[in-house]
Amino acid sequence: MTDSPNVARRADDAAERAADLRRLHHDPAILVLVNAWDVASARAVAEVPGCRALATASAAIAACHGYPDDEQIPVHLMLDAVARIAAAVDLPVTADLEAGYGDVDRTIRSAVRAGVVGANLEDGMRPTVEAAERVATAVRAGAAEGVGLVLNARTDCYLRGDGRAATDLLADATARGLAYLDAGADCVFVPGCTDPEAIAALAGRFGPGRLSLLGTPDAPPPARLQELGAARVSYGPFPHRRTLGTLAEEAAELLDGARRTDG
Repeated sequence: MTDSPNVARRADDAAERAADLRRLHHDPAILVLVNAWDVASARAVAEVPGCRALATASAAIAACHGYPDDEQIPVHLMLDAVARIAAAVDLPVTADLEAGYGDVDRTIRSAVRAGVVGANLEDGMRPTVEAAERVATAVRAGAAEGVGLVLNARTDCYLRGDGRAATDLLADATARGLAYLDAGADCVFVPGCTDPEAIAALAGRFGPGRLSLLGTPDAPPPARLQELGAARVSYGPFPHRRTLGTLAEEAAELLDGARRTDG
């Protein structure tokens, strides 16, 4: 039995969006990804001039369903949210799939079928060889679904620094990142790395278009990250937390009668 024209067209569209997302990592301008958590947030971000792609935030999606982060949310709820976001916008969407929810192959395949063309995959500080094998599994899963999935392989060296010396953290992140790139990852996500010298060193070792970072209050701004050689910066749960903070402030004003609103 052959695929219907609609199925083939969707596969072609997904492959094209994946190619667009991959190309954006190699543009002169750093790829800035604002993380969404539902259809409303995705559409709001996508409509902002200059938005070229979207990322999802696992912690924010989990919170919306009443779960903590770190794969506590049932995978079907995460994938359903990701699917709704991907269907709501015309831009490439990359999904935070944490550590693969116990089955990297199945989770990646399901995410691609849900419409995403990129994914984050955490190493959880597993042994480097094991983590690299999981990266290779994810890349193969995307290819098996007919999409050249853009894999953003995450290492938690800096987030789980455990008081190690800066030189040790840099060496570990470098070794892990190179192993993940060899396994087929498109870029290496190093959240928690904010030192400009370390960022420049990682960018130099990984090569152009390969370093992905997390935007935090203590990290250099995007323009500086671009100068240092980073290809991509995303913001994880921070937009969601800031939105909730704004909502709480709004609620406080309304509940104490400070002002009135028409809706």
